[in-house]
Amino acid sequence: MTAIFWLINTVLDLYALCLLVYVIISWLVAFNIINSYQPLVQTINGFLGRLIEPAVRHIRRYVPPFNGLDLSVIILFLGIRFVQILINTSIAPMFY
Repeated sequence: MTAIFWLINTVLDLYALCLLVYVIISWLVAFNIINSYQPLVQTINGFLGRLIEPAVRHIRRYVPPFNGLDLSVIILFLGIRFVQILINTSIAPMFY
């Protein structure tokens, strides 16, 4: 059972890392630090967009932008961390 909790925790960590990279790339493109037409940037941004946008889209339905700031990514990141803490402190100890 420990292996299952480790796998879930690792997948959530990887998803949070992808979310962080997606945000950083979007900032770098927005501030014209990197060129969004470069093939590598398009590939990475496209992959991460297909991975992140479905989850963020559901949050955006309920949380509108606040003064032009998109809070849905922050809410998703906090939700991932909440699920990890819930699993590690409440669910996993029941199986030990």
